[in-house]
Amino acid sequence: MKLALYLPNFRDHVTVKELEDLTSLAEELDFDSVWTLDRIVVPEASDRQELRYSFGMIDGFPTALPVSSRGQWYQGWPLIPWLAAKTTKVRIGMSITDTPYRSPGVLAAELATVDHLSNGRLNVGLGSGWMPEEFAAASASHIFPRRHAHLRETIEIMQGIWTNDLFEYHGEFADFDNCGFGCKPVQQPHPPIFFSGLKDPARSARRISKYGLSGWIGIQDSPEELKQWRTAIQRELEKLESPRSIDDLEICSMIWFVITDQETDQTPMGKGTNLLAGTAAQITDRLKRYKEAGLTMPLLWPPFQDVPVAKTLDDLKRLKEEIMPKVEAA
Repeated sequence: MKLALYLPNFRDHVTVKELEDLTSLAEELDFDSVWTLDRIVVPEASDRQELRYSFGMIDGFPTALPVSSRGQWYQGWPLIPWLAAKTTKVRIGMSITDTPYRSPGVLAAELATVDHLSNGRLNVGLGSGWMPEEFAAASASHIFPRRHAHLRETIEIMQGIWTNDLFEYHGEFADFDNCGFGCKPVQQPHPPIFFSGLKDPARSARRISKYGLSGWIGIQDSPEELKQWRTAIQRELEKLESPRSIDDLEICSMIWFVITDQETDQTPMGKGTNLLAGTAAQITDRLKRYKEAGLTMPLLWPPFQDVPVAKTLDDLKRLKEEIMPKVEAA
């Protein structure tokens, strides 16, 4: 099992120094990767719990974000080239880049440049977004009903630009004749693409099969849910008569992580369950179950509040030095 750090750039207050300290430790501990979070805005309506949809469109979550509209968070995408410059080994990516907020051709060209800045360490996480209020702030309200189609076109444009000297595309959201977009990525044929799957295994399977995706990323998935996702995606791949297998994929999930002194209530509460929030013994047991369920890389997500970065730094050390040897020995 690989380890990945989900940087807390989305918080009411976080400093660049704290993000730097966390990243430096992840590299020192030989983590596989460091990821940032994509959040363009927090609507004031969120403070009143009046968003149109629940957080992430996840059942049981409030119609609000866990960060105030007046919070001082950092945008995830500008941190990526900064991370490339600050590190030498750890892979970097944003989970998940909401494609409707970006021009596909521009994004593809910029990602190729970042792959060079990082000497071929870029992961590309892609999703379609979920918050209409954020689409409005990104001048993309017209795309919201067709956001999944926008994501499909973005993948096609990325792969076309990355693997051809000249590329043209004539679609619903992009329409251009043959152009060169500069440097090709260091990684061949292109950086690994991770897809966010929260609702529909069939959609995930279609994209994995058609576009040769490298990884799947969920959120707060229990071991039982991961088994269900793996089974469902594999079944859909077989229906498509795809040569791909679920075992070809990096299976990831963004999971809140903190080591506590007292045992936490592990009673299942959907996506709100304390999956990796508990004592060292509880987390060890849960990670063993994740390993058995086929989770190849948890994206460890420091809680949005009440846990200082100094505490997370200590928890990451304990995870690597005390907990993971027991998990790997199981």
